[in-house]
Amino acid sequence: MSRVAGVDPGTVSFDLCVLEDGEPAVEQVFETGSLSRDGRPLLDALALQGPYDLVYGPSGYGLPLVAAGDVGERELAEMVLVRPEETGDDVGLGGMRSLLRSLARSGMPVVFGPGAIHLASVPRHRKYNRIDLGTADKVCVAAYAIVDQSTRQAIALSETAMVLLEIGGAFTAALAIAGGQIVDGMGGSSGPLGARAAGALDGELAYLLGPALRKDTLFTGGALDPDGTLRLSDMEALWSSPAHAEGWTALLEAAAKAVRGLLVSVPEPREIVVSGRIARLPELLAALAMSLADVAPVIALVPGRASTAARGGALLADALAGGRHAPLADVMRLREACGTALDYLRVAGAQTISLG
Repeated sequence: MSRVAGVDPGTVSFDLCVLEDGEPAVEQVFETGSLSRDGRPLLDALALQGPYDLVYGPSGYGLPLVAAGDVGERELAEMVLVRPEETGDDVGLGGMRSLLRSLARSGMPVVFGPGAIHLASVPRHRKYNRIDLGTADKVCVAAYAIVDQSTRQAIALSETAMVLLEIGGAFTAALAIAGGQIVDGMGGSSGPLGARAAGALDGELAYLLGPALRKDTLFTGGALDPDGTLRLSDMEALWSSPAHAEGWTALLEAAAKAVRGLLVSVPEPREIVVSGRIARLPELLAALAMSLADVAPVIALVPGRASTAARGGALLADALAGGRHAPLADVMRLREACGTALDYLRVAGAQTISLG
C-alpha cells in the first residue's frame, strides 16, 4: 500500500493532498498568511498523516527533483529567487524560505520538483531570457490535468494535448501540453495579467521603477485587485460589480491572448483546460468558452477540497514512488529535469545576478 502527499503553496492558501494507493485519502487547506508567521500547523498535519513513501514538497520556482537531504541554502535561494537585500523581508509568499527549510529538515521523504524551465520537454529556444515559464506548482497542475484528460477521454497519457490556463487569486499562467508533456509556458510573473498581479512587466516600466522594483511588486498591479486590498471570496458579487467590469474585460482578454499565443506550440489542443481559484466562476468559464470557441472546448478542472496543484503534486509523488501513476513521471520526462531557473538568461547584466 503506497501513501504519498503533495503540497501547494498558493498565494491565498496552502493545500495538502494525501493519496493512498493513488486515491485521495486526506485533503486540508491552510491560510497562507498564518503559515507565513508559523508553519507548524502544516508540518504537524503532514506528520500526522504519515508515514509516506514520498512527499512532493512546495518548490517555488523549482528544483530538478532534489531530495530534502540535499537541500542547502543555495537550493532554498533558487526556489524563492530573492535578492540579497530582501532576504529578511516577508516577500512573495511570505515566510516561504523558513517553511521550506523546516520541511527539508523534517525527516520526511520530501522531494522538491521542477518548474517548467527545468523540463527537458520544453525546447531550449523557448527558454531564452525566461525564468518563470510556470512555477513548480503549475507543473503539478499540469500533471493533474494530463491524468484527468486521459481518464475522461479514455486515451493514453501520451495522447493528451491542451492549453492549460490557471487563473488564481493573484496570478494567471498558461501551459502548452502536447503528447502528455509540457512544451511551452507563460508563468504568472512573465505571462498574462492576473487578478492581483501585473503579469509580464513592460521592460521600460521595470527600468523606470529601478530600486522600487521589489519582489512584492510582482504581486501588485492586477486587473481586479491591483493593490492587494480585496478579499476575493465572493466572486459572484465581484463579477457583477460595475466598478470591476473593465478589470474583468482585461483579465479575460489577457487569458484568451495567452491561449492563442500558445497555439504556436500546441497547434491542435483537444481542450482548453481552466483551473484556479477564480476559474471556479461559471460566468468566467462561459465567457472564455465564447471567446475561444474556434480553438477548442473550454472545460474546468475541478479539484476536491484541496487545490489542483496539491492533487497534482500527490500524483507526481505517487508516480516517482512507483505507485499506480508511475507512467506519469515517464511521460512528463520528470526525471530528466535539470539546471536552474537562471540558466537561459542572455541579456546584458545577467551575470551580476546574486541570490540571497
